Amino acid sequence: VTLHLNPISSVHIHQKPLVFLLNSPLPLVWKLKTERLVPGIRRVFFVSLGSVVQFEKGNFSLSAETEEKFFPEKNEQLLQWAQKEYGAVTSFTELKISRNIYIKVGE
Repeated sequence: VTLHLNPISSVHIHQKPLVFLLNSPLPLVWKLKTERLVPGIRRVFFVSLGSVVQFEKGNFSLSAETEEKFFPEKNEQLLQWAQKEYGAVTSFTELKISRNIYIKVGE
């Protein structure tokens, strides 16, 4: 699955930390494609067991962290866990089948 990350239209270049929980019932290869995200900013990708994140060429991967995590099985439990762990959830998306996921990041 390719994860496309771009800033929202009102933000020319995104330069804040981000945390992603990438959960799947089956192990996946998450391919990351980014545009206009400043390198060197902490970005964390938690993936379900057996999954990996592949970064594009460039130095984005130098400041990104990937960690396998056992997530709660149900989405409600996952959302509650994320809120407890991070204090807020700004976006939650559930997809049954997809090859590409487009996420706008920003304020």
